[in-house]
Amino acid sequence: MFTYIDPTVRERLTEKGTLFQIDRDGVLLEPGRAASPGGHTISILGPIPLPLALCDSRFEVQWFACVRNTELGKIEELADDLRAQDAHRSFATLASYMAVNSVMVIGDPSAWSNPLVRVHSSCLTGDVFGSQRCECGPQMHTALERIAGDDQGGLLVYMAGHEGRGIGLWAKAATYLLQDAGENTYQANESLGLPADSRDFGDAASLLKYFVGGQPFRLLTNNPKKVNDLGEHGVTGITRVKHLTGVSASNRRYLSAKQEWGHEIEPEDID
Repeated sequence: MFTYIDPTVRERLTEKGTLFQIDRDGVLLEPGRAASPGGHTISILGPIPLPLALCDSRFEVQWFACVRNTELGKIEELADDLRAQDAHRSFATLASYMAVNSVMVIGDPSAWSNPLVRVHSSCLTGDVFGSQRCECGPQMHTALERIAGDDQGGLLVYMAGHEGRGIGLWAKAATYLLQDAGENTYQANESLGLPADSRDFGDAASLLKYFVGGQPFRLLTNNPKKVNDLGEHGVTGITRVKHLTGVSASNRRYLSAKQEWGHEIEPEDID
């Protein structure tokens, strides 16, 4: 049974400290304490030991599953209705509407002074299928390698609701067809009547405030806008670290569009 279906499971996990909540500012909430008016809370499950094997690399990470409580509350209401109807087969459909973000911690957070961090937007085609139309898969794998090999350690925040820079997988598939007809990745989004980049980094900011705290950290990204977006949500002490990998003949045009959009990518990086 899911934790949002069986209250006794929720109580057991809360007592063990493996189910907890933080507010918008990354502050740990006492069990039963509500967030400030107008704020939102994030429920977190973990730490969960997770041995990873990606390509030729092995990692030992602590996984935290994170979901915004506004989504969780709606799911709980629907789950109660389905349980009353004994419609358990519908739970898979129900759960698919909830964006669960992940935090993967490498190393000992108590020893951090300037950890290495990656905020990674979900990309099924790149991260899972290994598509070379983008560089997302290599970026995620290399980020984990860099964090694991760094003296400080750090974490990777995986944002589940960011597919296609926030437009979703179905729309992203349509943009690929538009790109094959001559548009670049940003133009294709706009041709669908969607923003070129609609990602919300609010939850990522809250998670960074909790897991990293107020200390400085190094962020693996080529995108100054990501640094600015996190800053607008109150995250400070960010040092941007260049993170370019996975360049191939299949994604040079895609990377050129990123460069034109403002990513810190030099012509020689692509060539």
